[in-house]
Amino acid sequence: MVYKIKVNGRVRQVDVDGDTPLLWVLRDSLELKGAKFGCGAGFCGACTVHLDGVAIRSCTRPIQSVGDASITTIEAIGETALGRGVQRAWLDHDVVQCGYCQAGQIMSAAALIKTHPQPTDADIDAAMAGNLCRCATYLRIRAAIKDAAVAAVKGA
Repeated sequence: MVYKIKVNGRVRQVDVDGDTPLLWVLRDSLELKGAKFGCGAGFCGACTVHLDGVAIRSCTRPIQSVGDASITTIEAIGETALGRGVQRAWLDHDVVQCGYCQAGQIMSAAALIKTHPQPTDADIDAAMAGNLCRCATYLRIRAAIKDAAVAAVKGA
């Protein structure tokens, strides 16, 4: 079936089965490789994208459920001031080691800061709990989120 979806500000057309996970539509049909396959069950967060600004796991979201929602992937998050700020904080805190989970981590962090401009440690822990990092850079991730939130409030 043909679906029209809005991805990174552009309406795209894909011809896939309705139960195809959004992750595979993004990666295979649209060649957007930033969201990664990790567990396939929505537990690890490597596939995180935004659906109307909310962080979701694209590996468990069938394309037929997307409708008219706007999808944002890691490829476009840096086009917003908030996204650039999160990416800058990630670099400033040397968060990335292997890098596999980082797209999902950044997407979850940006969604958190958008809804909680001054997140507490508990807010960060709750929002990021579904994003696993085998390199265990969790303390650097938390510090980067705090710095990105401060910069966002200041308008930097």
